[in-house]
Amino acid sequence: MNDLLLRALKCEPVPRPPIWLHRQAGRFLPEYRALRAGHSFRHLIGTPQLAAQITKLPIDLLGFDAAILFSDILVIAEAFGFTIDFKDGKGIELLAPAQETRRDVAEALSYVAETIQLLKKDLQVPLIGFCGGPYTVSTYMKRTTPEWLYKITEATIEYLNMQIKSGVDAIQIFDSWAGKLNPADFLKLALPYLKAIVSALQPSGIPITIFCRGATRYIQELVALRPTALAFDWEKEMNVLRKQVPAEIAVQGNLDPAVLKGPLSILQEKAITLFVSMKGARGFIFNLGHGIEPETPVENVRWLVDYVKRG
Repeated sequence: MNDLLLRALKCEPVPRPPIWLHRQAGRFLPEYRALRAGHSFRHLIGTPQLAAQITKLPIDLLGFDAAILFSDILVIAEAFGFTIDFKDGKGIELLAPAQETRRDVAEALSYVAETIQLLKKDLQVPLIGFCGGPYTVSTYMKRTTPEWLYKITEATIEYLNMQIKSGVDAIQIFDSWAGKLNPADFLKLALPYLKAIVSALQPSGIPITIFCRGATRYIQELVALRPTALAFDWEKEMNVLRKQVPAEIAVQGNLDPAVLKGPLSILQEKAITLFVSMKGARGFIFNLGHGIEPETPVENVRWLVDYVKRG
């Protein structure tokens, strides 16, 4: 198996940085759009055979060094009786239940475990499982209170342990909205719950990456959680961030997704600058600072993957 990602997460020497991209199994791929035309988003993520097929698409088509499970950060809300409603052009909405409930996570999200088990039969790159950060999930649920943040955190720990048991090789926590909080609210509404998740998973030995938009403002607070890696957006240069993060913690990012859309000459300039600036640095994983945008040309993504893989 191609284990570049796992070695980079351990900050071991690697011949080149591994590359995978946020939302790599998604709307920029014509093959995904063809599948999406015949099925609802909820059907795609909830049908293990289809979810596994979509997870593998960018690996088979573009040769990324890791696969990330095709799912959504909001599926955890189904354990509380919420319904996922996805409308094209309007994003995902959560429909609250008429009555509060709490289902068993392994039962409510069994389709995720089945998808992982299918993928692990023949996937030749590491599989990344993931979740939403409690603060981010709570904002979509419209339940941002300490009581609900605690409930979401407990359910998330169960969910991630289920993913680990099913065979994922690494975990990423997407707390996309947390980094935009002011310092007082970040310390109250985000950090304690991230800490609880990381602490609960650490005994498993699974690599854990934390991603927050705006995380450059809270580097020391996030470093104190002792994750395996921190993923950054494009607010600061990656070589500067590498110096602010302890050498034993890997860093991931941080190309602007808008640059990936082109023109190709600008993409090449920015990507080469990032790559060269991190030449020889241990614990660097090449990624975007957020998800691939739907209008991104496949040719641009192919150029980027090929460039990084040439080393």
